[in-house]
Amino acid sequence: MSTSRRLVIAGTGSGAGKTTVTIGLMAALKRRGHVVQGFKCGPDYIDPTYHTAVTGRVSRNLDSWMLDHHTMKEIFARGSNGSDIAIIEGVMGMYDGKDPTNDKGSTAEISILTKTPVLLVINAQSMARSAAAIVKGFQMLNQQARIVGVIANKVGSEGHYKIVKTAIEQECGVPVVGYLKRESDLEIPERHLGLVPSVERGELNPLFERLAELIADTVDLDQIWELAKTEPLSVEPRMFAAVPLGEAGHPPSEAAGEDLVKIAVAKDPAFHFYYPENFELLQAYGAKLLFFSPLAGEPVPEDADGLYIGGGFPEEFAAELSRNEAVLASFRKAIRSGLPTLAECGGFMYLTEAIETTDGSSYPMVGLIKGKVTMQKRLAALGYREITGTANNFLLGSDEQAKGHEFHYSIFAADSELPCAYQTKGMRGSKSEGYAQDNLVAGYTHLHFASNPGLAKRWVERCREVKAGG
Repeated sequence: MSTSRRLVIAGTGSGAGKTTVTIGLMAALKRRGHVVQGFKCGPDYIDPTYHTAVTGRVSRNLDSWMLDHHTMKEIFARGSNGSDIAIIEGVMGMYDGKDPTNDKGSTAEISILTKTPVLLVINAQSMARSAAAIVKGFQMLNQQARIVGVIANKVGSEGHYKIVKTAIEQECGVPVVGYLKRESDLEIPERHLGLVPSVERGELNPLFERLAELIADTVDLDQIWELAKTEPLSVEPRMFAAVPLGEAGHPPSEAAGEDLVKIAVAKDPAFHFYYPENFELLQAYGAKLLFFSPLAGEPVPEDADGLYIGGGFPEEFAAELSRNEAVLASFRKAIRSGLPTLAECGGFMYLTEAIETTDGSSYPMVGLIKGKVTMQKRLAALGYREITGTANNFLLGSDEQAKGHEFHYSIFAADSELPCAYQTKGMRGSKSEGYAQDNLVAGYTHLHFASNPGLAKRWVERCREVKAGG
């Protein structure tokens, strides 16, 4: 059962200030002694890293396109258990999702499915009464999405705020609970993959603290606390019932049972992007997870029965990764010996012959996938993917589907055609993607196992077969 206090922080569009308000609100509530649980609408890995740093609890993604509605609600109820308040950061504009003709995959849909009241953040710069028209439009487009309050961002002065507040409250019937001024030096830095290590090192903590102070100064936290009060969301546990949650919302590192297989997980600033549910499903089917850091010079654990190399940004640490030949050799040995392996995005890049960075420098990598990765200054791929496996993919066969997404700034090129891992379908059509041979599956696609739990089951079963000498 979920917490009885929860809020969606939605925006009128990207750049309205959702993340600034979300981080500041989380930090301010935590300073008051509350246990705060963060969530992010959509497949983004970066904002949850901020949430986790600020709240001390692992943040989770809520996605109503990749996952069926019950599973998404189960993730929410499970993740918010034990917290005093759940804060769900929206994605893009409140009604922006998979399809411009409906709310599928949008912040609005997630607010409706989780029965969570909405705090709408508007960019009030250079407007007065017109702010009421914007809020009114958001109220009317889908009245099932319950907007209970507004925060005015980027106001010019307290006087400007009072004008906007008066207009909205008169015309829209909801309170404007506070504001943030146009403080350009207090914007969250533009979010990109390479920024995440600085978050983990604590370099942005002073910014987070300042945001907490700003929110506490100009936003009515007591009123927000009351607006967040709602009925707990009761969801029957199904998919994740077998794995309990441990401290701060993390699954325990070891699943129950005697017949465990050990899956080594590369996890450090270079390989960071994993859905917590992927770990939990592996555990539910009998895996013990062995976390190790290639960046810190740790080789693949000798007793591993499987290997998971997640997404991240090996290009940010290409020189360090390339220099550590002992670690590279451990990956070659493990995968060549038949260890069932999944490599996603950054992990896929690491297994190629080389990564060329934007300055033209080339760094040798593991070299098991014959081809080279070249970094671009612009996004090379972004968006949801409907994924169908291939005959040589041990995780996802040619008659199996899953859902996931791509987000990367690099391109991969090989001298000859390689056996692909997936057929993926996105907004721009279908394509062959990745590499699959023997017990290795690799590609740019990030898979969400909860879209097809059979992925986790088959992986653990294959690890068990290889361990037994099958």
